[in-house]
Amino acid sequence: MRARRFRGGRSNSLATRLFLSATAWVVVILLITGVVLSSVYRSASERAFDRRLNLYLRTLIAEVATPDEPLDRQFQSLGEPLFDLPLSGWYWEIVRTDPEKKEIRASRSLWDKKLPKLEDQGIELSSSGVRVGYVDGPEGQTLRMVERPVDLGTDGKFRVTVAGDATEIFDETRTFDYYLGGTFAALTIVLVLTTIFQVRFGLAPLKRISDAIADIRSGRAERLEGEFPVEIAPLARETNALIDANREIVERARTHVGNLAHAVKTPLSVIINEANARERDPFAAKVLEQAEVMRNQVVHHLERARIAARLTVVATVTDVAPVIEALRRTMEKIHRDRAIAIAVDASTAAKFRGERQDLEEMAGNLVDNACKWARSRVLIKVSVPPVAGAGPAMLHIVVDDDGSGLSDAERMQASQRGRRLDETKPGSGLGLSIVTDLAALYDGSLTLGSAPIGGLRAELVLPAA
Repeated sequence: MRARRFRGGRSNSLATRLFLSATAWVVVILLITGVVLSSVYRSASERAFDRRLNLYLRTLIAEVATPDEPLDRQFQSLGEPLFDLPLSGWYWEIVRTDPEKKEIRASRSLWDKKLPKLEDQGIELSSSGVRVGYVDGPEGQTLRMVERPVDLGTDGKFRVTVAGDATEIFDETRTFDYYLGGTFAALTIVLVLTTIFQVRFGLAPLKRISDAIADIRSGRAERLEGEFPVEIAPLARETNALIDANREIVERARTHVGNLAHAVKTPLSVIINEANARERDPFAAKVLEQAEVMRNQVVHHLERARIAARLTVVATVTDVAPVIEALRRTMEKIHRDRAIAIAVDASTAAKFRGERQDLEEMAGNLVDNACKWARSRVLIKVSVPPVAGAGPAMLHIVVDDDGSGLSDAERMQASQRGRRLDETKPGSGLGLSIVTDLAALYDGSLTLGSAPIGGLRAELVLPAA
């Protein structure tokens, strides 16, 4: 059985899949890393901002805890001018929460507004006794606020709050994200280029093996040659071992076919000779008739078995022009008594992807058949037409004669095994059948038609190298 051919497209090539997989992983990892780094930087910015707020908070609590200072000196040690700028986004507020005595002190920047309570937003006290969160400020700013309840015993209970404009956090985080995105974009490009280089370099030995196997299949080489990396070397060794085993199997098959042919033909020849010695005996005539049929069948099937066995081995390449020229000389000698003129138009670049013996058999049958039926002329043309698309190149061998030709019905019968349209011509009727079967084994075809010079046209299509 002939090996199946696997055709891989560009989209599903190993290099493409590896590149896409590696690129996808790089992008995913960088995205996850970017998100994590952005989150970490935002948290770090918030912690730094909270430390600043907590510093102001502790200063305010210290001021609340020392009420003996004059009013004009209280809350002057914060050192932040933004607390004095109206609606600047930086605010502090001290609210006395005793039921019997309500009192509110606030920074000048807060003007006549009030800060919301973090407690009302469901934010619980932390382990350090403070509440921290984001709130909407008086002018629609987003504020980062720290709130702490303070119990001074007989001096009262207070809620001390400090808030700062969170735009600083957002701006810093946004700037960091821009730089991080640019850095990661450049890093992605570098990693993708590195991946491309690694994939190309890493798969280069596989490309060499692919090219070498293509050379073996086309007949330009017999084995995988050269040094391969240690990871690929076992594949090369096993491939060479498979080729050797395949050749050994084919050689054994050829030997068995030859032995079978000898074993079967010899008894048949004895039977035919014995039957010929008793020509007038009706039984002998019947034996002779059936023996001839058996011999034709044996020749046909042994020939197919021999061809099929040979086709399992890696194909060779045969120059077509020398084979056709040799056939021309041979046929002119065979049919010299009829003065048949054989003209050849064969491209010297035409090559057959197969063995010379098979080409000689197919072309020889067609040329011999044309010479038998031609009146005076036989034309042989060999060409390899251009291929449209991605199909394989095919070799065309056209044999025309100027004989009487065949009707459509006769052409259909001509390629049938053992079918002879004229019993006066020598032959067993197996020639065109063998050509048809052999061409089919090579994924080729034989077509019969009308020749421009008046007789039969036989067009043989075979794989070109």
